[in-house]
Amino acid sequence: MKQYAAGIIGAGNMGGALLSAIAGKTKNLAVYDKDTAKAASADAEVVSPEKLAKESRFVFLGVKPGIVATVAGQISQYLDADTVVVSMAAGVPLTTLVRWTKTNKVIRIMPNTPVAVGQGMTLYSLATGVTALDESEFLTLMAPTGKVLKLDEPLIDAGMALSGCGPAYVYLFIEALADGAVRCGLPRETAMRCAVQTVLGAAAMLESSGRHPGELKDAVCSPGGTTIEGVLALEQRGFRAAAAAGVTAAFDKLKR
Repeated sequence: MKQYAAGIIGAGNMGGALLSAIAGKTKNLAVYDKDTAKAASADAEVVSPEKLAKESRFVFLGVKPGIVATVAGQISQYLDADTVVVSMAAGVPLTTLVRWTKTNKVIRIMPNTPVAVGQGMTLYSLATGVTALDESEFLTLMAPTGKVLKLDEPLIDAGMALSGCGPAYVYLFIEALADGAVRCGLPRETAMRCAVQTVLGAAAMLESSGRHPGELKDAVCSPGGTTIEGVLALEQRGFRAAAAAGVTAAFDKLKR
């Protein structure tokens, strides 16, 4: 029996967000970060990377892709047959992770920052050594983070370009909506509250209804009305093309 249900190496924006969500339901967690203050602020026991690797059932690598090889090499000798490595390093495939960690019990994940509030979207793929029990326990561990979706690994980068990068696009959209309302005379704080709730409500309605977004859009657009005027203004400025281009640009960056 391992001392920790999970340990996270790297408590930065993504690793810290994931740890925050998991800590709400799982208390026996470990963390290591070279920034000791950042590690101490996490809701987990601060330990050395060696102890974390040896005593954690799931070892999450929350470090930047450029140093994941170094970290994997440092901990590989402390991993045993009951340890599952979980990497969130963008663009680093399972075959490479297996080689670096010297174990085929590896899960590659692509979470996004809303995991911190239990509304995340995490994509995952499995290496060949991950058992059904490993996967089941991983999903239980990740349940407090939001939605978790299994994908064939070739689709992971495309998924990350959408859900991994997507929160930034949504924040930009919300800010732009609020800017437009401020220009029309609405106070900034009120405009932001309206924009946030509008996006939250639209997303919730889309998910709960199961209807196509175009159908829901049409339902808001009365003939000759104000909404269709706004939709046309967005379309004239390339709104949908710009949003799609943002996703494809992120995908292309991952492939370089």
